[in-house]
Amino acid sequence: MTNRFANWKYPEFNDSGMTKWNWICQYHENLKLGEKTDIGAFTYINARYGVEIHENVQIGSHCSIYSWSTIDDKKGKIIIKKNAKVGAHTVIMPGVTVGENAIVGACSFVTDDIPDNAVVVGVPAKVIKYKEQKKL
Repeated sequence: MTNRFANWKYPEFNDSGMTKWNWICQYHENLKLGEKTDIGAFTYINARYGVEIHENVQIGSHCSIYSWSTIDDKKGKIIIKKNAKVGAHTVIMPGVTVGENAIVGACSFVTDDIPDNAVVVGVPAKVIKYKEQKKL
């Protein structure tokens, strides 16, 4: 089995903020990506007030990540910590931190911080359980 991230490189953006993987980032100069991040097609990131995505994060397709919401003028940096997984069609609102190893179920609406190792789902997203930690 091959490691699909063996040749991972920081994405390049065209003049519209689009990548070759068909996800887009406005204000991509304010986007920080850790190595081996995986962002699904048709995801939209607004990084005007900063978006930081740590290493080994997986984000499904059709997600929306907003550091600035023009509807209610909320602003705030978004942080998605290492090894987090965000399901397809999820919306993450300004100022949210998604904890390390957290899992966000598909179609969730995230308005509050998510603790490390939490599994959250729903509109708005709520903790339904915590992942068991493997013993070393």
